Amino acid sequence: MPGEPGFSMHKNIKIYTLSTCIHCKKAKELLNECAVSYAFTDVDLLQGEEQAAVIDEVKKFNPECSFPTIIIDDEIIVGFEETQIRQALGR
Repeated sequence: MPGEPGFSMHKNIKIYTLSTCIHCKKAKELLNECAVSYAFTDVDLLQGEEQAAVIDEVKKFNPECSFPTIIIDDEIIVGFEETQIRQALGR
């Protein structure tokens, strides 16, 4: 229910990461700490056309194609920006 701890009004949280990136790991840890559901893609673990398609998708949100790229509803956050992530989550 809204207003309860751990409840998130955000229905669409997506994070594009690299499996070896410390900033990406910190971003996932923060989202876990905030108890929100999210989808993630470790782009470096994909191959071939699938990887190319995901990179094209990331570039739509972040032309520099740097990681992590986080989409929370309509807000795009590039990098591990804890304050900005918390604000987007309403925390």
